[in-house]
Amino acid sequence: MSNLCIFLALLLLCCGTAKIAAQTAAAPSPPGPTNITAILEKAGQFTTLIRLLKTTHVADQINQQLNNSNSGLTIFAPTDNAFSSLPAGTLNSLTDQQKLALIQYHILPNAVSMPQFQTVSNPVRTQAGNTNNGQFPLNVTASGNSVNISTGIVNTTVSNTLYTDGQLIVYTVDKVLLPLEIFRPSVAPAPAPSKAKKMPAAAADEPSSSPGKATADASSAISLKYWRKSGGGIVMVAACLSLFWWNL
Repeated sequence: MSNLCIFLALLLLCCGTAKIAAQTAAAPSPPGPTNITAILEKAGQFTTLIRLLKTTHVADQINQQLNNSNSGLTIFAPTDNAFSSLPAGTLNSLTDQQKLALIQYHILPNAVSMPQFQTVSNPVRTQAGNTNNGQFPLNVTASGNSVNISTGIVNTTVSNTLYTDGQLIVYTVDKVLLPLEIFRPSVAPAPAPSKAKKMPAAAADEPSSSPGKATADASSAISLKYWRKSGGGIVMVAACLSLFWWNL
């Protein structure tokens, strides 16, 4: 009888241990630290954005901020098709500092849900610069479930919410947000005023003819002709008379 009691006690003990072990195995493991590149890699179609996040080290800054503080972030994530729609060579023409500003322009320094976009004040501040000084303005307007974004160059809408955990919210956008600070259209310089044409040196040095000079020349010619006809004959007559008188 005592052996039977011992057997039953051992059986109950084994069943209880197995149950506890099963419950422990079924319990979900605690979530790991937030990793923005892992989130985008899991979603797919964000290869270019992931590369820029890594080369500019913005990914490390995002992960560090989210895992070491209670502050939130909002990220507008352009797809690979959005980057492919840019003119050829756009990204390659940017300096490292401009690439950093471009990525930071897609990040808001707090977590903004879709309903909260209806009450934000424009221009919305991004991590790229202080809008109070007119740097990197971004305007966001919401109507119902539609959120429109304008940079002054690009207009687009939020396609969907890619990820949210209350602290980090990632929205998909179909266009790259191009800030005016970097992509402002250049103004063509005004054409220089045309210079007055100079007269040729030969023409400028030639004496100009005038009616007064022509009249004076004509008068001189007439006087000389008259002298030859009149005064010249008188002189000749006077000379002959003087010679005749001398011979007498």
